[in-house]
Amino acid sequence: MNVLVALGTSAAYFYSTFVVFLPSLFPEHLRFMYFDGAAVIISFVILGRFLEENSKQKASDFLKKLMKLAPENANLIDAKNQIKIVLVKDLKLGDNVLIKTGEKIPVDGLIIEGNADINTSMITGESLPVFKQEGDEVLAGTLNTNGVITLLVIKEPKETTLSKIITLLKSAQSKQIPISRFADKIASIFVPTVIIISILTFIVWGLFLGDYQNAIIASISVLIISCPCALGLATPIAIVSSVSRGAKEGILIKNPEILEQIKEIKYAVFDKTGTLTKGNISVTKTDIKEEYFKIIGSIEKYSEHPISKAIVSFIENKNITCDKKIENINIIPGHGIKVSIDNIEYLLGNKKLLDDNQALIQNNHLDFYEKELDNSNGVILVAIDKKTIGSFSLEDELKEDAVEVIKALKDMGIKPVLLTGDNQITASKIAKKVQIDEVYAQVIPTQKYEVIKKLQEESKVMFIGDGINDAPSIKQADIGITLNSGADISKDAGDIVLINNELKSAIKSIHLSIETMRIVKQNLFWAFAYNTLGIPIAAGILYPLFGIMLTPMYAGIAMSFSSVTVVLNSLRLKIKKL
Repeated sequence: MNVLVALGTSAAYFYSTFVVFLPSLFPEHLRFMYFDGAAVIISFVILGRFLEENSKQKASDFLKKLMKLAPENANLIDAKNQIKIVLVKDLKLGDNVLIKTGEKIPVDGLIIEGNADINTSMITGESLPVFKQEGDEVLAGTLNTNGVITLLVIKEPKETTLSKIITLLKSAQSKQIPISRFADKIASIFVPTVIIISILTFIVWGLFLGDYQNAIIASISVLIISCPCALGLATPIAIVSSVSRGAKEGILIKNPEILEQIKEIKYAVFDKTGTLTKGNISVTKTDIKEEYFKIIGSIEKYSEHPISKAIVSFIENKNITCDKKIENINIIPGHGIKVSIDNIEYLLGNKKLLDDNQALIQNNHLDFYEKELDNSNGVILVAIDKKTIGSFSLEDELKEDAVEVIKALKDMGIKPVLLTGDNQITASKIAKKVQIDEVYAQVIPTQKYEVIKKLQEESKVMFIGDGINDAPSIKQADIGITLNSGADISKDAGDIVLINNELKSAIKSIHLSIETMRIVKQNLFWAFAYNTLGIPIAAGILYPLFGIMLTPMYAGIAMSFSSVTVVLNSLRLKIKKL
């Protein structure tokens, strides 16, 4: 295609240049100039090239952001049992490291002292902090939200799970995606054919018929009329219209090349937390009377735990102020809160907290508690003076359009898959609600990455996620889609960002892709058909019979008509129903 762009524009330019400086060489009725045509052709081709190259050259900085997850320094406990601040990279196997509340875990390690609630969402996708105690492993990059622990370093900094994620991202980012351009396929045949026709036209008119003026005019007309501006515009103008329409629908297409691949997708893999679900813990049910809400909310307000925040939010949404002053509050990591107010003991937490404090769980409250646990919900019991008054049931709610999206995918012949770091019970519950049959649960990012690669052995895969832990999978998948509410790293890694955070926009992306490629094919077909008809006329095939000789001026008009047709056809994308 580049050859014809060069030949066509050069022919138009030099023909016009000779007309300007050597007009006497041309009859008066053939003194036409095509500078503007050459300029417009080159401008549009360069625009298309810019759009393609820009998507490839965007240097994403998600690797740098990911590296910032792990802290630079660590609290090393030396042989004299003194705390010494050292660089994480200097830690060795067998070292002991102290992790305080609010600090990130510097390396993969084994807890040898203490316990804490660890926020692992950035690695595993778990929506709730996980209680870790002696003997449990913790991963680099996760956050200690509550408690003090001592770690035994079991992996060197460069071998941590976080480091492996970074390595996988680099590998996925550097892969070459084979893109077949329809224009290039056609041009591979079209280019040499046009050049040969142009040469033959000159030879026939000049050597055989002895009419060198017509030989020059006809051969130039062939090049001008066949100048593949329609071919050059077919893809980029459709992409411009597609990206514009996508933005209007809340779909940011970062990599236009994936528009050619979405139609081939056979698997749509979903993360759970924050993708199929809202990603926010909320109280869904309670059997506690409202008269207790003020004191409960006031107690929970003293904790920064996500569960406490969910309970406070639930209570405040009922226009109840949680402003009672609480003293001597005792937050027990992994269990809950214990506090005494006016010699009355309040317990808010899990069943173990109540059992440890010999609190009685009344039968009706126990039934509610066990029923909610069976439904895979988190449950917080509340007891006053050793007797329960009920409990709060918490869950990560399903997004409103999740069921609709899964059904739409199935109707399109695409198999939905759930891939999550959450436990099997919770994952199965969500999968059942949205009717997903294939579920992979309790997988860390490296395992997610491997699942994507395995599915890719069968067909092309689209992955939809939003967390830091999803970044390798998003990058490895043939199509990576992320939500605007997700982590910056996942947005950098994705090919498409759903600005409005609506899952149904993923379906619109597929429809947009199909329509875009349909229009590209129509554009290319028209450009090819137009040249098939126009080139013989430009070569002078009608001259012996009808005395009609297509001059470069009319060849230029015909060429422009072809371009306008392609552009108008592409603009249909802006009004097409998705």
